Amino acid sequence: MVESSSDAQGDAGSVEAGGYRQELKRTLGSFQVFAISFAFISVAVGIFATFDEVLVTAGPVGIWLWIVAAVGQTLVALVVAQFAARIPLSGSSYQWASRLASPQIGWWFGWLTFCYLAIGVVAVDNALASQAFMPLVGLAPDEGTARLITLVVLLVQTVLAVASTRLVSLINTVAVGLELALVVVVAIALVIAVAVTGDGAVGNLTSRGVVENTPGYFSVGGGLMLAMIMGLATLVGFDSAANLAEEAKDPFRTVPRAIVGSVVAAGILGMLFLITLTVAIDDIPRVSAEGSPVAAIMRDQLGAVTERTLLVAISIAFFGAGIVVMVSCSRLVFAMSRDARFPAHRLMRRVNPRTRTPIPATVLVFALGVALMVALPGAALLELITASTILPAVTYGATIVLYLAVRGRLSRKKGAFDLGRFELPVAVCALLWTLIALFVLVTPKEALVSVVIVVGLLLLGGLFFLGMLIFDRRAIETEPGGPDAFTG
Repeated sequence: MVESSSDAQGDAGSVEAGGYRQELKRTLGSFQVFAISFAFISVAVGIFATFDEVLVTAGPVGIWLWIVAAVGQTLVALVVAQFAARIPLSGSSYQWASRLASPQIGWWFGWLTFCYLAIGVVAVDNALASQAFMPLVGLAPDEGTARLITLVVLLVQTVLAVASTRLVSLINTVAVGLELALVVVVAIALVIAVAVTGDGAVGNLTSRGVVENTPGYFSVGGGLMLAMIMGLATLVGFDSAANLAEEAKDPFRTVPRAIVGSVVAAGILGMLFLITLTVAIDDIPRVSAEGSPVAAIMRDQLGAVTERTLLVAISIAFFGAGIVVMVSCSRLVFAMSRDARFPAHRLMRRVNPRTRTPIPATVLVFALGVALMVALPGAALLELITASTILPAVTYGATIVLYLAVRGRLSRKKGAFDLGRFELPVAVCALLWTLIALFVLVTPKEALVSVVIVVGLLLLGGLFFLGMLIFDRRAIETEPGGPDAFTG
């Protein structure tokens, strides 16, 4: 359908109300926007990467905590969607906090999100190399080879990201469609295989597996609690659609719906996938000892050809997730830079007039990925990636607190996403959930190093923030656009 001129002017007006020009090109329709958030979550990728940890910490029964995480993250998504429906600007929570609290508070939202996204690109692409691509092509596990492949993947994603947002959207849509089909088809195939062969058991759904007699299983930081991390590490990034709000058509409607819809879809499909995978386990101790239990289950039940098909689909899903994280990070850098609140902001705010993409900001994300791959030893890189799971929980919690503080001042656009009278109870429940999520993430003794890394990232941000206070105070004391543009 051709976008009407009045709709286009209305979308551009939201950018102009923020004090900016419409530099990015609006090419994303409703499904493309949904695909961005769903690809970031990437439920098949998340389960593929974390199912082994559930089996060795909580046993198969730990999968049921996915439901708890899915409900909790849906509550968070509903609150995030309330902001997205009112301030559809690139930068998401950075913009919301800057305009509704203060530029100084907004900067910290932006810094936390930037750290998470910049690390996230490396985490996804390195997992693509080591857990999917190398087994697919028959390469033996090797950290050096995985890093080299990661660098190649980063380069390809960068070229695509700077070439065209529409091209990224097309790749992403294909990846999401393939992932949706993969989850549904594999789930059905596993049910049929178990019914025909009898290999597998419904009783697996209540089994503790290899940790049956482990002491402290139900204690704080124990095995059962650790199983929650699968859902917490996977069902994040749904706000990535808000980072591309200035490239979405009718963002007041499409972006909030994408945010909520992606979490709900991922939660339901993920639970379906987990149940069928668990029932299809024919030897719990053996599968628990596998480096990739999902692939092992596929191989046992459906044969080696199906396993390779799975690895192809997972590789494509990984690639789609990685490019979405890269694009989201580049849009955040662009958003902060045009407000003069990011290092080298004069360069990072530039948008190429031909491609209508922020090329310097995208190249920066690539350069940071290269630096992490080349400079950090394996143990340090793993700790950094683990630390990044804490950052979104902190950001989401802060976003909910912000919403509770300013919701009475938010403007209401007719026809936009709105919870109405349910917004307060939903926000309160979402805040309680994020506190529980943070407790789960930081309580285990293994999380100590990750917490220290997060503190270090905050201190690093504090140094730049102090520099702005001394040398460019005006940048964090004034906000582009009218002071009441998004309040009513």
